[in-house]
Parts: sequence; structure tokens; C-alpha cells
Amino acid sequence: MGTEDAEPAQSNLGALEEKESAQFELSSEVTSSTSSSDQIDSTTSEDITNEKSETASQSIEEMLLEFDEQDGLIRDRSLLDPNNVVKEDRIVGRDKQLREVTKMLRVALGDNRPPNLFLYGPSGTGKSLITKAVCKNIGSTCDTRNIRFGTIEVNCQDLDTLGVAVYELTQQAADAAAVEVEVPKHGVATKEKWNELYRIVNENFDAVVFVLDELDMLIGRRDKQTPAFSRLLYQLSRAGTNNELTAFISVVAISNDTKMMASVGSRARSSFTPEDVHFDDYDANQLQAILRRRQDAFHEGVLADDVIPLAAAFAAQTHGDARKAIDLVRVAGELAEREGDDQVREKHVREAQDKVEQNRVLEVVRGISTQKKLCLYATAAVAAQVDNGAARSSTGYRVYQFLTDSIGADQYHQETYVNKMKELTTYSLVDFERRSHGPSSGMFLEFQFGERPETILETLREDSRIEMVTPEEVKSVVKAQIRSKT
Repeated sequence: MGTEDAEPAQSNLGALEEKESAQFELSSEVTSSTSSSDQIDSTTSEDITNEKSETASQSIEEMLLEFDEQDGLIRDRSLLDPNNVVKEDRIVGRDKQLREVTKMLRVALGDNRPPNLFLYGPSGTGKSLITKAVCKNIGSTCDTRNIRFGTIEVNCQDLDTLGVAVYELTQQAADAAAVEVEVPKHGVATKEKWNELYRIVNENFDAVVFVLDELDMLIGRRDKQTPAFSRLLYQLSRAGTNNELTAFISVVAISNDTKMMASVGSRARSSFTPEDVHFDDYDANQLQAILRRRQDAFHEGVLADDVIPLAAAFAAQTHGDARKAIDLVRVAGELAEREGDDQVREKHVREAQDKVEQNRVLEVVRGISTQKKLCLYATAAVAAQVDNGAARSSTGYRVYQFLTDSIGADQYHQETYVNKMKELTTYSLVDFERRSHGPSSGMFLEFQFGERPETILETLREDSRIEMVTPEEVKSVVKAQIRSKT
């Protein structure tokens, strides 16, 4: 019975195995079919992706070739670089200053020490350009007379201590002499850096002009009694008289701050004793002449007739800054090129005006302290709401108090707020004037901005702490303060 029972079971098992085998084959076919289908889809997808990549690659390549084949609008970009030393015939509106600087520095052509110079005036008025042009010509003449002449130039804006400034001078002297600096930048006393500078100059030069651009920005450590720029002037000018430097040297100090010498210590003033050369603002006509001397930076017929007058007018509004005028034309040309236009037009200059303003303000405010940003923001907020664009210091201070309270920052007294705003005048962002509205109102300070206050506000709002207070809140406070004064 058990055997009988077993046979049908075995038969059923065989049938079941056949069924399962058939199902497996069917499943395998389906799986194979699906796998094959997936493979086809995958291959198709991959092919499509490759085709797209190839298309994109070809498109980029085509664009590069297309741009490469274009003549562009700008022929010589070096003429649109404000820092480029142009030939003498391109220097406009600075005949008097050019003559004075040449007359005093030409002494280096003989066996004598040139005098020290203090060149001062607003930013972009030709101070650095004149100095570089004169030194370049003196160097060429000295080469013909077998005089080893060198120009050692540093911009002090980004130098934070005296030690850093001395090392930078040493590095520039080494570069000019094509030798190596033999002391490290860090880990040695400033005295060792001075000695290395003297060694390089004495061994490689007969005469040297040290050009200290934007010298007033070299403040140094706050715990020192005198600013770093005062100590730098003292050491350099003293070294030239006590034979630490055997080469004949002249120190040319360049500053936007007309009152910088008032901050120089008495010992430094006594040894420095410079000849002063003042650079005043360019007017709109002079700025037009400067731009016309550089219009061959563009291909002929590229500049529309109203481009140069408009760029000059914009630059004349901000302290007659030639750098800004040149930058405006350059940026306008680059905008026109990117847009594929065949000519630089008025609209490009207006677009460039906004861009140049924002870039300049951003460059300045990026490096200042939070407290200075708060002072500047408060004052600009007031200037943006008054008709003449001038902000009273008393009104600006109350808005500053609101800002510091809102974000929980330390709060300065009004005198310190005013001093911080005065410090910002060295950046040519803001200027101030003492005013009076009659005998009963007393004296007060008014701050005026070189750039549009709105641009300054927009740029400063990139600071996360200032962004904590909404523009509407600030505007409401400003209006309330202005109403209380009327």
C-alpha cells in the first residue's frame, strides 16, 4: 500500500518538475527578454548621453573657435589699465606736477642725493602715474651713463605691520637687482630685515627711489605710540644720512590724505623733510582729454561719440578720478564685446557705471572692521534719504545706535563714531565738512559720499550681521530722526 501510494506521488512529482521546468524556462525567457530590453534601453540611453556630451563638447569648441576668430572691440588692453605706465605724450593735465617731480628726481642722474617728496591729493589724480613715468625715464637715462639706478615701489594698502612693509621693500629691491633675499619673511626681528634691505641696496645700486604708495594706510599695531608709516619714514630717511645706506636714496611718499604729515612723529618729520607736490582733481575736460589719448585702445570707429564725454562726466562727479574714467571705458567695452555688439554705446557706459561703483565699494568695505561698517551704513542710510545727499553726524550717530542695539554690538560714543567716519575719508568713499545753520544751531559735521549711498548700502548688506536688520526698519528710523530735526 505504501508502494502504491508512492508511485502516484512520484508521478505527480515528475509532473510538478515538468511544470516548474516549463515555468523556469518561461521565466528565463522573460528575464532574458527583459535583460535584453534593459540592455537595449541602457545602450540607447548611453548612446544618447554620449551624443549629448559630444554635441555639448562640439558646441563649446565651436563657440571657442568662434570667439577666437572674432576681432573683438578692444585692440590694446594695456592702455585701459590705469596702473600701466603710459608714454609721456599720453599724460594729460599734469604738466606742472610732471615738471616738479622731474626737476627734483633728476638729481639722481648726477652724483647727488635727490630730495624726498610728499605727493598728495585725491585718488586717481596722477600721483603714482607721474612718479612711475619719471622714474622709468630716469632709469633709461642712467643705463646710458652706467649708473645703477633702481625704483623700489610698494603699495602699503595691504601691509599691516612695519615688519611686513620692510620685508616687502626688501623683496622688491631683490627683484630689481635680480638677487635672492637671504632672510625669512617670518621668525626674525625687523632689524634683520632692515639690514638685509641695506645690504641688497648697497651692493647693487648707486641711486634708489623708494616709492611708498598709499602710505597713510600703513597704520601698524595699535599699541604703538606712532603709526607704522611714521616709523618707516624715519628709518628710511635716517638710513640715507647716517651711511647705513651708501647709495643715494630718495623717499617718495604718496597719499590720498592731505593731512597725513600731521600724524608723522616729530623725529620722522625732521629727518624726512619732503618737498610737497599737490595733485588736484581732474575736471571733466581733462578727463575727456585723458580718455581720447587712450581711445586707440579700441579699434577705429568702435566708440560711439557720446561714450567718452559720458564716462568723463561720471568720473568727474567722484573727485575727478582718472582711474575710474579709464575703468568705465574698459568695462563698457568688455560689456559690449560680451553682448556681441559692434560698437560701445551710451548704454554700456551706464551699465559699467553701476558695475564699477559696486566693485570699488566692495573692494573698500571688504577690509574694514564691523564697527566701521556700522558707522558707514548708518551714515549712508541718512544720506540716501535727504535731498542733498549730505548726512549730519548727529543724525548718523542715532541711526548707528539703533543698528548696534539691534544686533547686540558694542556701541561707541559719538566722538569715536565721528573719528571712524573721518578715517574712512582716506578711502575716498566719504568726505566731510563743518557746517553751521546759524549762530543758535552751533557747528556740526556733514558727511558726503563719493559714490551713490544706495550702492554702499547694498554692498554693506552682504555682511551677515548688518543683514539682521531689514532696510525698511533702518529707513523708518532714519525718517523719524530727520523729522525730529525739522
